[in-house]
Amino acid sequence: MQTTTPAFSAATLAIDPAAETERIVATLRAQLRGPLRKRGLVLGLSGGIDSSVCAALAARAAGPQKVFCLFMPENDSDPESLRLGRLVAETFGLASIVEDIGPALEAMGCYSRRDSFIRHAVPEYGPGWKSKIVLASVLSTGGYNLSSLVVESPDGHVQTVRMPAPVYLGIVAATNMKQRTRKQLEYYHADRLNYAVLGTPNRLEYDQGFFVKNGDGAADAKPIAHLYKSQVYQLAEYLGVPEAVRRRPPTTDTYSLAQTQEEFYFALPYDKMDLCLHALDHGIPAAEVAQAVSLREEDVEKVWIDIGAKRKVARYLHCEPLLCG
Repeated sequence: MQTTTPAFSAATLAIDPAAETERIVATLRAQLRGPLRKRGLVLGLSGGIDSSVCAALAARAAGPQKVFCLFMPENDSDPESLRLGRLVAETFGLASIVEDIGPALEAMGCYSRRDSFIRHAVPEYGPGWKSKIVLASVLSTGGYNLSSLVVESPDGHVQTVRMPAPVYLGIVAATNMKQRTRKQLEYYHADRLNYAVLGTPNRLEYDQGFFVKNGDGAADAKPIAHLYKSQVYQLAEYLGVPEAVRRRPPTTDTYSLAQTQEEFYFALPYDKMDLCLHALDHGIPAAEVAQAVSLREEDVEKVWIDIGAKRKVARYLHCEPLLCG
């Protein structure tokens, strides 16, 4: 009897969440007992889907009493992140603490350095203004990654300007202090408790370099780095992550203006990016992918080119320190 191959679609990335949970939990337990030799797990809770799923997995692996969560808001954070993070900790019975990193960032000049670079592009930028960096869709730029600076004045006027490379690099360098400061606190608490630090990137972020080196990219274990973000959502439902977290659109929560992840980094929303990434790695024709993600074939090809370009960026981020002897 002739069988037909199922059409490529979102169902291609369906997993058995119960089996996957048990596999991850068993692996984490073995890692704690073996190479890590630690008593429990520390992680930062952002109120997002990835850290929430990691918290639930940590609770199953080490036991809720051996998981310690940090909420690390700063001057630009959305208050909703702290509220949802607390909700997750309460849901899974996890100990937690608020570490406001705003004063530390202020002292290091994170905000003043960033604002100084912004003023090179927008001289009037000052107190009460807000900003973010946005990435134009490769579908509209012919495959090129072009970033712009968006600023909003205190009276609500919004303008978008192109940035010279030094301005872009300066803003990003100052902003990266946020992720590195959070990681410093995670390791402080991990050291005092003799716990391991849990990293929270999903496969899409890990593959494409959507993290800061020695910031949110640093960890002792990364339990969901092999899972596409759409699969992380499947685990979230199975694990009982609060619906409010599962409904929240993915956000960077890094800049003072609200910013989606695709605005800052990804060419498409996560569900379509997952399928494009999977298809590229498994040799699925662009025509099939185009039908699954409602794009033209040529647009799928542009996304694939963008994936390749970002993998080149990610290569450095994944690189271990280089030795000369």
